[in-house]
Amino acid sequence: MLRIAVVQKGADWTVLRDGQLLAQGLSRSQAIELADNLAYDSEESEDVEILVQDYTGEVKARYSGPDDRPS
Repeated sequence: MLRIAVVQKGADWTVLRDGQLLAQGLSRSQAIELADNLAYDSEESEDVEILVQDYTGEVKARYSGPDDRPS
């Protein structure tokens, strides 16, 4: 399963892919767009979990992939 996270670091937003830094210094909308694009490119062959932090710090998960459900 591919895991993509969008988290806030100071005033900027960061995208992690399987725990590895992929991009930083983004706006929240740019980070979410990047995460969505990564998920779209991968979801036909594997399950994808996208974790997105909101402005209050709460993290919400979305799942997609061949089955459209978490394993």
